Amino acid sequence: MGAQIREYRQRIRSVKATQKITKAMELMAASRVIKARQRVEDTTPYATAITSALTAVASHSDARHPLTTEPENPRRAAVVIIASNQGLAGGYISSVLKESEALVGKLRDEGKEVVPFLVGRKSVSFYRFRHREYAASWEESTDNPSYETAKKISDRILEEFLTEGEAGVDEVHIVYTQFRTMVTQTPRALRLLPMEVVDAEEGGVEPAAAKGGPDLLPLYDFEPGTEEVLDAILPQYVAHRVFNCLLQSAASELAARQRAMKSATDNADELIRKYTRLANQARQAQITQEISEIVGGADALADAK
Repeated sequence: MGAQIREYRQRIRSVKATQKITKAMELMAASRVIKARQRVEDTTPYATAITSALTAVASHSDARHPLTTEPENPRRAAVVIIASNQGLAGGYISSVLKESEALVGKLRDEGKEVVPFLVGRKSVSFYRFRHREYAASWEESTDNPSYETAKKISDRILEEFLTEGEAGVDEVHIVYTQFRTMVTQTPRALRLLPMEVVDAEEGGVEPAAAKGGPDLLPLYDFEPGTEEVLDAILPQYVAHRVFNCLLQSAASELAARQRAMKSATDNADELIRKYTRLANQARQAQITQEISEIVGGADALADAK
């Protein structure tokens, strides 16, 4: 009995030590997710506006540019997969990797060669464990991404996209986790290049008909010229869309980690109550056994007299 009680008490101490860690991680994620949500709210309007304008240009004008022109026979597709550097975030990592696997399978079924670009150590570990090749990786902070990281990613995928011949890519897709609420985060696959018409939910663009106004098509004049304007605007579009995807993924990661750590803390409370109850039962059984032994010894002495 004594050994059993010591085991239960040791387990209680171990669970309490783990609970301190999970509670601290929950509080850290809760404090950081507020700033992450604010960054998403600050950058989304610009990403929405530039997406709306460039979608209109690509759809309703005769302007032609390599970043907006559909290739006749696409052969290679780049896929940017945004995961995280750390775990302990519930199903956040597995959901985005599952979404990327579905996209890669779809592209390969279409006869395209997939060129992965990985963001976050978890996506790199996923590919290395399966001995898969990838073109490049970025392992900077994923829960607090910087615009410099987004610029590095956009410059690399633009370089690949604008490379002619078999060494270049014909399409660029990005897989990230869209932050909706603190409870809901949805993995999404988005095609960045060449530009395509996006719906209101995906691009954050509300069509004119939905606002109750006339569905008018915009007209654009380009100064000094179409090619010069698009050469300047489209790289900014790619960089800001990548940056917004990084920020959405960061907010989603922190929200998922907060929920996972809260669940772990609650489970630790349940384990502590369980082991405390078992230890009390073992202690009561030990006391009962000792009393029974004393009473039995006293009865034996009385009978001997």
